[in-house]
Parts: sequence; structure tokens; C-alpha cells
Amino acid sequence: MSNLEQDLSMMKIAMDLAEEAAAAGEVPVGAIVVKDGQIIGRGSNAPIGLHDPSAHAEIQALRDAANNIGNYRLVDCTLYVTLEPCAMCTGAIQHARISRLVYGASDAKTGACGSVVNLMAETKLNHHTEVTSGVMAEETARLLSNFFKERRLNKKT
Repeated sequence: MSNLEQDLSMMKIAMDLAEEAAAAGEVPVGAIVVKDGQIIGRGSNAPIGLHDPSAHAEIQALRDAANNIGNYRLVDCTLYVTLEPCAMCTGAIQHARISRLVYGASDAKTGACGSVVNLMAETKLNHHTEVTSGVMAEETARLLSNFFKERRLNKKT
């Protein structure tokens, strides 16, 4: 399987998790951590349900992966997420030593991997994660825009 094929396959799984988040009334973001082609961590947005501002999909996936391997250092792992990570999540990704980040839609409001700021390119930081952006960008952006469109419609009625 080529890198692109694997990226698409894994992003589809992250999209499924994003749809689960949407069904729970959360902003539809999903994430998975992959090591050696195997999913070791899964997460979906849950700050509302968990009453936890840090319960973003990326954080949930990192926590799951760390618990599953018994180490918070996730060296040689790839994180797939449907939306560009924010500053909090980017920091956690760097602390976990994630080797590669693959994300779908860019986030013009809080994206910390190039849209608003680029913490991944900050040379003063001691860990640098390889970033691949725009994988299934249209599909992941559509999922988000449909969620917010439906939310606005429901508030008007």
C-alpha cells in the first residue's frame, strides 16, 4: 500500500470518528494514532460531553495510544486528524514525539500548523513533526460546514 493509499484509508477511519462526535453533539473531529500500520489510539471530540476543554480528538487519541503502549512517548507514530490541530493539540503532539501528522481541513481560526501560526515549524522547539496537510480536505471541511449549518438552522427554529 502506498503512503497516499494508507493516508486515505486512515483518514476515512478518522472521519468515522468525527461523525460519531457529530452524532453526540460535539464538533465533528476525529483522530487516530498509527504505529507500524496498526491503529493504537482513537479519539473524537468530547469537550462538551466530558466537561473538559482539553478533550479534543487529538488529545483523546494520544491518551488512548499512550495507555495502550504504556508510554507517553509515541515515537515512530503517525497521527491522523480530520482538522488542523490547535495550539494545545500541537503542543501535545510535540510532547508525545509524534513523528508525522496528517490532517484534512485547515482551520483558519485556530490552526497551529500553518493557518494561524505554525508551531510545527518553530525552530526553537526541540521536536519537529513532519506535517502532511489537505488529505481528504474537501470531505473533512464539508463534514464541519454541514454540522455548523445544521446547528445554525436548529437555533433559528
